[in-house]
Amino acid sequence: MRERYPGYDVLAKRDTPSWNDQTRRAIDARMAIPLAARRFFSDDEWPTVQAICGRIVPQPRDRARPAPVAAMIDAKLAADDRDGYRHASMPPQREAWRRGVRAIDAEAQARLGARFHALAPDAQDEVLKAAQRGEARSDAWGDMPPAEFFRARLLHDVLGAYYAHPSAWSEIGFGGPASPRGYVRMNFDRRDPWEAAEALPGREADARRDNASVR
Repeated sequence: MRERYPGYDVLAKRDTPSWNDQTRRAIDARMAIPLAARRFFSDDEWPTVQAICGRIVPQPRDRARPAPVAAMIDAKLAADDRDGYRHASMPPQREAWRRGVRAIDAEAQARLGARFHALAPDAQDEVLKAAQRGEARSDAWGDMPPAEFFRARLLHDVLGAYYAHPSAWSEIGFGGPASPRGYVRMNFDRRDPWEAAEALPGREADARRDNASVR
């Protein structure tokens, strides 16, 4: 997969005017979360949660700092850190996740004869797409709509965790909170010197050189 921002590492901004002390503390805490850290999910649930996260946001195998997506979701649930609202058709988020994980495993078992984490990637996608389309049929879903669980919990929580992590910021050229420096050149196709340069086809070396000095 082509890198859009080659050579860019948002963490190079850590000790520059781009970030203040509050930002540094928040990012340091996220970076300190181990990939396998968990307090909420059980031994039985954890492999399925990790596999689900790996299919929703697959990460490069050679990434030096993988975003600990499953661990970040686990931490959110362990702290009962809620969104401030709830869809009427959904149970509270802790119950929704527990029921959803069990239902995805049951769906995988019924359709393909194995638990979700034991399936090949294409087979895992088949199970997730069935939930996304509202075509999952396992009794384990109960009265929780599979499509709503996929949209309001899986996508919401998995993508929210992923794009809250600096590894994802480097991937998309995001500079972080930019406090106190902020952004100045707001017009179309303009960027501040402390923003990442996107690589144009055939000019990746130019972007890599520019991004090596972004702070």
